[in-house]
Amino acid sequence: MAGILKNTNKNERKRIAVFVSGNGSNLQAILDYSLKNDINGDVVYVLSNNPDAYALIRAKNANVKTFCPDLKKYASRQSYDMEILKAVKSERIDLICLAGYMLLLSPDFINEYQNKIINIHPSLLPSFKGMHGIKDAFDYGVKVTGVTVHFVDNELDHGPIILQEAVRIDENENLEQLEKKIHEVEHRIYPLAVKYFCKDELKIIGRKVIIKERS
Repeated sequence: MAGILKNTNKNERKRIAVFVSGNGSNLQAILDYSLKNDINGDVVYVLSNNPDAYALIRAKNANVKTFCPDLKKYASRQSYDMEILKAVKSERIDLICLAGYMLLLSPDFINEYQNKIINIHPSLLPSFKGMHGIKDAFDYGVKVTGVTVHFVDNELDHGPIILQEAVRIDENENLEQLEKKIHEVEHRIYPLAVKYFCKDELKIIGRKVIIKERS
């Protein structure tokens, strides 16, 4: 994960795939932002492991191609991931955005798309990794939590950090109120990270991500 980030299709609009499992509010945020701003990219593919995910409806409403392979029909998780990899390659995808995708990607998949997969996590990593980042921070009693957008590597919630924003936890607010605040930040900073990637404005040096626009 070191060195200058090199994208395919340089100087061309990037082709974006979003992996989802549920409501798809971050997918919608990216779609909405890209309609109002030039991000030099387009969401062209939405993949889900859950046929009932509302995110698939969001994608169809935006005329985005969808794919929802049934995990139970594959002999192994490896064969399932190979099918996904084949599909993503056939769509000539430049960037994969994980947006509430509830399956861990295999090391082979991640290695194939090294530095081309990003994820959003509802805490200030490296604190409160895992599926319940908001509740874990709330229950722990921290005064400040937040949101992290990071590259995906072979460790859980571990890759180089692109963007972070802090969210203060007020003494009298409940978990539902905190979740709302976290999601508002997610919907604002995830599309920014996508834009930085698509405009070739990110450079990885060790564990640090330099945003050229800000340097």
